[in-house]
Amino acid sequence: MSKLNTYEDAVAAYEPVLGLETHIELDTRTKMFCGCSTTFGGEPNTQVCPVCLALPGALPVANRAAIEATIKIGLALNCSIAEWTRFARKNYFYPDMPKNFQTTQYEEPLCEEGYVDVTVDGKPYRVEIERVHLEEDTGKTLHVGGATGRIHGATESLVDYNRAGIPLVEIVTKPVPGTGALAPEVARAYVTELRDIVRSLGVSDVRMEQGSMRCDVNLSLNKPGAEWGTRTETKNVNSLRSVERAVRHEVRRQSALLDEGIKIIQETRHFQEGTGETSPGRSKEEATDYRYFPEPDLAVMEPSREWVEELRASLPEPPRQRRERLQAEWSLADKEMQSVVNADAVELIESTIAAGAASSSAVKWWLGELSRRANEAGEELGALQITPAQVAELQGMVDDGRLNDKLARQVIDGVLVGEGSPAEVAQKRGLEVVSDTGALEAAVDEAIAANPAVADKIRGGAHAAAGVLIGAVMKATKGQADAGSVRQIILDKLAG
Repeated sequence: MSKLNTYEDAVAAYEPVLGLETHIELDTRTKMFCGCSTTFGGEPNTQVCPVCLALPGALPVANRAAIEATIKIGLALNCSIAEWTRFARKNYFYPDMPKNFQTTQYEEPLCEEGYVDVTVDGKPYRVEIERVHLEEDTGKTLHVGGATGRIHGATESLVDYNRAGIPLVEIVTKPVPGTGALAPEVARAYVTELRDIVRSLGVSDVRMEQGSMRCDVNLSLNKPGAEWGTRTETKNVNSLRSVERAVRHEVRRQSALLDEGIKIIQETRHFQEGTGETSPGRSKEEATDYRYFPEPDLAVMEPSREWVEELRASLPEPPRQRRERLQAEWSLADKEMQSVVNADAVELIESTIAAGAASSSAVKWWLGELSRRANEAGEELGALQITPAQVAELQGMVDDGRLNDKLARQVIDGVLVGEGSPAEVAQKRGLEVVSDTGALEAAVDEAIAANPAVADKIRGGAHAAAGVLIGAVMKATKGQADAGSVRQIILDKLAG
């Protein structure tokens, strides 16, 4: 393949079909089948035991809290909850699988046939959920000695089993056709909505940067009216922005291959954060025989209807309804609220308001200056090193007249590089507005003396000319004067 197609040319010729598989680590205190801690960041191989290391004779016991959390997720995704289900063994070898099989659900998932509704560019899309099932996570392999962090070129591989056995929920969509050119945005909107739903339930922190939420992006292309094409599966995409970029790249890549008459290979692929491209993983042209069979050491699960209904009654306000309520409280138009959602700023703005800022100010900072900074850095808005409380403090200093917007942006510079709170940065950098009336009057006098013709115009009633003198004062005070105060001083001094 010589080059990628443009995205516009690709979607003009082909129709994309999406499929998304999302893995979410549950925020339980202990692992799925043993009592080991699930705390993130422990020293390697310190949170393990005979059960999660699969030592001979060790027997698993299912974690009730994980089952309850999975049912809650299923209910929130409009799924039906099975009256009878069981675990199975999925047999395959990987170094990070101490058992050489994964305990998962196969033919009898806990939750089935749900849906998630999203809106992109004012158009509604329904993403149908095929299944939500419960399983255990694998360990983590670290390849060292190479330049890429992958096995190719590495001199050795290390395995940390702390993550092995952590409860993992897999949410699998049905194929999603009909998204057209908006396929990347629909994929991102779905994963965003899914993350918000799960987070609202309090069953996972869904922090993609820590791997507690990971997405596999399936994509195929077909000519309009033709059968669906061969799909690829881009594994373990770990940010909302990357989900969108992975879809966009696969559309461009696959369309270029199809234009050249090259068959798409059914394979797994890896997303490269630095380039926004995908690279080949392993071929999946032939179905793998995982030799599933029922897990003999675990009892069948039969969630009672009473329990399910108790859990349904305990569900919080759905994120979609919550957004509609917040939109009304914040007095935002539909397009403005969609921008907030697209920027993943709902929680950030709500927390900023809770910290004391007006809704209009919170929206202004997060959708304006801070979104610009995040885009320039190529990272999620929430990853910026500034908290909602600090944004509220910054706005408070503007409201008190201690900062203007220009100075506030310079304060943000300092906060983002770790110089402290807005107040600390303003003090260290000497950025607060000059409020000393004597100093301002002296600066105005100098500006009038340097611009006598302009001063005469103002004396004659041409008050618009005051802008020239205001600019001179602002320059002399390095932008730290309050423009409104300076204007009033100028007009008072030159009043006829």
